[in-house]
Amino acid sequence: MNIKQRATEIHSRLKKRYPAPAPALDWENAWELLVATVLAAQCTDARVNKVTPILFERWPDIASLAGADVTDIEDVVRSTGFFRNKAKNLKAAAGRIMDVYGGKVPRTMAELITLGGVARKTANIVLSNAFGVHEGIAVDTHVKRLAFRMGLTVNSDPVRIEKDLMPLFPREVWGEINHFLVYFGREVCPARSPRCTGCELADICPKNGV
Repeated sequence: MNIKQRATEIHSRLKKRYPAPAPALDWENAWELLVATVLAAQCTDARVNKVTPILFERWPDIASLAGADVTDIEDVVRSTGFFRNKAKNLKAAAGRIMDVYGGKVPRTMAELITLGGVARKTANIVLSNAFGVHEGIAVDTHVKRLAFRMGLTVNSDPVRIEKDLMPLFPREVWGEINHFLVYFGREVCPARSPRCTGCELADICPKNGV
């Protein structure tokens, strides 16, 4: 089985396990997903889902957050960690969306990555989930770990990993590949003590680094 065949089989099996993949973050529009994804860096989705309702109740739209005092934003997002940087980035992103993009979250990778706190991972998540646009595959810690463990890449840099993964899967499933590997990384294949016994991918996984 070559790497392309392995990737196809991994997708097929995980599709059966996760027939309706979606972000674990709570959101109702592209802006809310962007904010939640920025806050989720180095933080659990569960914690972010407790913070965002408070944040969006206080600042219900992009314009209101753009005009907020950054110290007030810091107070609300403090529990997500790195709160000063996150608050600064969210205010800057909101301001740029208002000033440059007419108050609407942009729909291209090139535009999204000009926003504060938004790199390719966050942009990919927003594009694929909010707009149905598949520009790439979001590479977070779970995707990075599993892609290497499953023999889909030998790289450690997220940008290189993304470039390795994209040719292995059809463009239309790039968004769900992220969801599959995140879910599977949490449930079956954590960084320490992966549960290889009984794993539905055990027969095709090279178990690199295990």
